[in-house]
Amino acid sequence: MSKFELKLPRMGESVAEATLTSWLKEVGDTIEMDEAVFEIATDKVDSEVPSEVDGVLVEKLFNEDDVVKVGETVAIIEVEGDMDDSSDSGSVEEETVEVPSEVVEDIAQTVESAKVTAASTKLGQGSTDRFYSPLVKNIAKQEGISLSELDTIEGTGMEGRVTKSDILAFVDSRNSPVTEPLAPKVEKPQPQVVQSIPEPKVEKQAPVQVAAASGEEVMEMSRMGKLIAKHMIESVSTSAHVQSFIEVDVTNIVNWRNKIKDAFYASEGEKLTFTPIFMEAVAKALKKYPMMNISVEGESVIKKKNINIGMAAALPDGNLIVPVIKNADQLNLVGMTKVVNDLADRSRKNQLKPDEVQGGTYTVTNVGTFGSVFGTPIINQPQVGILALGAIRKIPAVIETSEGDFIGVRSKMYLSHSYDHRVVNGALGSMFAKAVADYLEAWDVNREI
Repeated sequence: MSKFELKLPRMGESVAEATLTSWLKEVGDTIEMDEAVFEIATDKVDSEVPSEVDGVLVEKLFNEDDVVKVGETVAIIEVEGDMDDSSDSGSVEEETVEVPSEVVEDIAQTVESAKVTAASTKLGQGSTDRFYSPLVKNIAKQEGISLSELDTIEGTGMEGRVTKSDILAFVDSRNSPVTEPLAPKVEKPQPQVVQSIPEPKVEKQAPVQVAAASGEEVMEMSRMGKLIAKHMIESVSTSAHVQSFIEVDVTNIVNWRNKIKDAFYASEGEKLTFTPIFMEAVAKALKKYPMMNISVEGESVIKKKNINIGMAAALPDGNLIVPVIKNADQLNLVGMTKVVNDLADRSRKNQLKPDEVQGGTYTVTNVGTFGSVFGTPIINQPQVGILALGAIRKIPAVIETSEGDFIGVRSKMYLSHSYDHRVVNGALGSMFAKAVADYLEAWDVNREI
């Protein structure tokens, strides 16, 4: 039997850690290759981490709600057979034939010296050959626990293995005699600190419990809901929000889409919605006004090289997620449509990867999907702007022609542009929104796919 370390996989260049939200397997469970073992959460994305081997879960190295860094071992899986023994033994034999004996003696003495130095304490060297997880070893190193002391800890894990709880309990019991002489001094601040932390929590929860009258239901916010709430509050307190509104005549776009959508689906296998058309216009406007494609870090402004547009998408549970269209300015309409449809579909199915909601430089939200004429969206920090697309409505409008003005039915919508007035003045914010409107109104009704 051999042990396999299941590590937290790499989830994108911008993702360095994740929160372990739940274990899908228990110690002792049989696991098949590609079967999910635990769930993680990064930003607003929940993902499952599958096993890379067939085996039995023998140890969990992290608890739920623990933060795990990419590359850290999360679980130990016992695998049938000794996969590494045969190859290792052959290589060792070849090396011992070629390496001079005096070099081997020097290495052996160095190894023995290192073992004595690492394991020597008042109690002497360890006497067993037990397996210790990386987490347990790290705790032992931080607390100054020697190998001999580890050997004395009674493990409650699989096959008597020492778990995180075991070693923490050992640390508490070992340190308790030392703190006794200091008890009179330590006991004074400790009750104050312990009482001051839970008191605010009780005060926050109490009003919610009292507010629940007969027939009402109190529901705790979801993890994603808490993240969104925190992010929005921080944005409002960080940026000086200003809005500009502009009405856009999209009659040509509506007529063109109605004419071309069936042929588009037949040739590309994708439904052509208005969203990729709007995204194309926003990408062009960002190209024209690059100072809208920036972020603020402290007192510095970072001008972004790539145009990565966040696309706010509503989820079935009422929450919101913002997948990112990377390098949006480099996509033609067909490519934009495929990316938009793919991200929207996988958002609803909770199949987005953590890196797909990172790196946005500007955000677009379609409030018109739910019938809103316009809105005042909150900036997605650390970006400096967000555009809300209102509902497309048929309304009577004045049409100017060379033969005079007349009233006609036109398809119109509002663009609502929220921007950070710390770094974006009213002129730039308005000109950007006007540029998006100009691109949409100048749509070529004879454009081909």
